[in-house]
Amino acid sequence: MAVFTPVSDDDARGFLRAYDLGELTALTPIAEGVENTNYALETTHGRFVLTLFEGRTQAAALPFCLGLTDHLAQARLPMARPVRDRSGDLLGSLNGRSAAIVEWLDGAWLRAPQADQRVQAGAMLARMHGAAAGFAMRRDNPVGPAAWRALADRIAARAQGADRAMLDRIEAELADLGPDPFGGDLPTGAIHADYFPDNVLFADGVLSGVIDFYFACTGPLAYDLAIAMTAWGFDGEGRPLDGAMAALRDGYETVRSLTEAEAAALPRLGRAACLRFSLTRLHDRVFHDPTHLVTPKDPAAFLVRLDGWV
Repeated sequence: MAVFTPVSDDDARGFLRAYDLGELTALTPIAEGVENTNYALETTHGRFVLTLFEGRTQAAALPFCLGLTDHLAQARLPMARPVRDRSGDLLGSLNGRSAAIVEWLDGAWLRAPQADQRVQAGAMLARMHGAAAGFAMRRDNPVGPAAWRALADRIAARAQGADRAMLDRIEAELADLGPDPFGGDLPTGAIHADYFPDNVLFADGVLSGVIDFYFACTGPLAYDLAIAMTAWGFDGEGRPLDGAMAALRDGYETVRSLTEAEAAALPRLGRAACLRFSLTRLHDRVFHDPTHLVTPKDPAAFLVRLDGWV
């Protein structure tokens, strides 16, 4: 269960006093996710999500993340729009954590998406990139190449056995990709940077929402696509799914065509995506706090995915 900071009904009632959302009727922990504390929040005005921001989510970055979500929602894209309090703020404080309330989106994420749903996901990502072109704020990637060396060094101080072997493979990839795997000639903008199936909701087979923008940042648009292709294109063991990566790309290019430079860079960006998630997942496993009610995700599947981008 992704609950790091407990919230009681009384805590939630106190937080709600700053909002015009009616009275609390139910507060239920949301089991999925590994970064932040999430509760389904029901009031006399409707259903929402209450998020308390933990660990890797930088408080200083939250205006960017929430502002981007709000910007995309204003462009009529199906985003979980953050709710402003009576003072007009998107962000508050609850139990020692920065906290926000966002709209509840209907639908559920798909454990086994089909080709058409991957096409829909790719098209929505491109629509997000187009709508975000008018978003003026910037944020450096908190888990981009500049952070990888420090993560690897921290893991090295504790990793043993299989974790050490994984780190050795990661180190080889770091050396091969070099200090600037993105290059400087690719179109950039606000990107989701965590466009996994569990962050894309469907209702009756139709894409109904995109959630969790807390890794959103400024970066190469094609890197966002590479992350999506890596996340949607393989099974849970890291084996490629026939036609899956192509479906994501095809859907994307129905809305926005890649430049020649982006198309040429895509394999390198895919390897960078594999490296990023291998590193952060291995770090989370090596430094897992057993008192947290969440199971770290397996980094091995993303190391295997590297072979799918060669």
